[in-house]
Amino acid sequence: ITDCALTPHVYWAQRHGEIYLRVEISDGQSLSIGVEENILHFKGQGHGAKGENEYEFSLEFLKPVKPEVTRQVNITVKKQEHVWWNRLTKQEKKPLFLAPDFDRWLDESDAEMELREKEEKINKINIESRVRKDPFLGLKKGFLFMYNLVQFLGYSWIFVNMTVRLFILGQDSFYDTFHTIADVMYFCQMLAIMEVINPAVGLVKTGVMPAFIQVMGRNFILFVIFGTLEEMQNKPVVFFVFYLWSMIEIFRYPFYMLACIDTEWKLLTWLRYTIWIPLYPLGVLSEAVAVIQSIPIFDETKLLNIPLPKAIGTSLSFSYILQLYLVIMFFGLFINFRHLFKQRSRRFRTKKRKAN
Repeated sequence: ITDCALTPHVYWAQRHGEIYLRVEISDGQSLSIGVEENILHFKGQGHGAKGENEYEFSLEFLKPVKPEVTRQVNITVKKQEHVWWNRLTKQEKKPLFLAPDFDRWLDESDAEMELREKEEKINKINIESRVRKDPFLGLKKGFLFMYNLVQFLGYSWIFVNMTVRLFILGQDSFYDTFHTIADVMYFCQMLAIMEVINPAVGLVKTGVMPAFIQVMGRNFILFVIFGTLEEMQNKPVVFFVFYLWSMIEIFRYPFYMLACIDTEWKLLTWLRYTIWIPLYPLGVLSEAVAVIQSIPIFDETKLLNIPLPKAIGTSLSFSYILQLYLVIMFFGLFINFRHLFKQRSRRFRTKKRKAN
């Protein structure tokens, strides 16, 4: 650069494979941009920091770059190696006219994440171009939409019915919850078996095991604990089990329903991935209370006892199975909690990346 040359403001950023330079000149004319012996030379006429003038600068890069450049006021230079640089120039002291371009600036970890996302997107496009489109995709989405809609309506009826009865009858509504709600709950929980079948046959991409644990666990409580024991049907614990189940599902099913038509409501998404954090453990706790309360009833009535050979004994009390089930229940809570937390963190991490 000559002694009397004017230098424009230059802002820079990088990725692993490229250098981005933004020269602050408007109405640029007669631009001369080139790389020789790893030194970028810029010269051009335009309106910059010193008004309408001719501006020029040179930068010697820290590491080798390719000679070709994008000939615009926004300059892109290809690195010869895909590596991260600690600085832009070979000289340690930064030129006075050079500054970071914070509009494009990423730190090394963010740049690696961006690179991975680009590679994943390219791989996805390549795979989709090779894989034939599913001719039944619309039919599958329609089926899933109707399934989630029916479940949403069912659990909404349960939740509204129980809430209204609670306000009108107070604590008295605790004792006849089963006789009022059981038929609709039976229907919803029998239909929920589809949530195990759907991932098993590839209709949805969620895991089979978490769905199996939740659906079978709820059906065990509903059909075995409440359904077979009349003594349990009038207990307040039925109210809490049904109410907590319905509170979770009135947010979960509409979220999946809207996902079938590629629609998202931010508040609903937040509720779907957040409200279960207190409600799910409370639901499991209420189920555990129901199991514990049923154990003396099964012991007294000998209902569902397992007959044993005479050499061993008369029968095995079903209460032993319930005690084992309590252990399995909390093990299942750990598995599902871990799975749901991974889903939540992955969901909001993806949304954050898209926002950035």
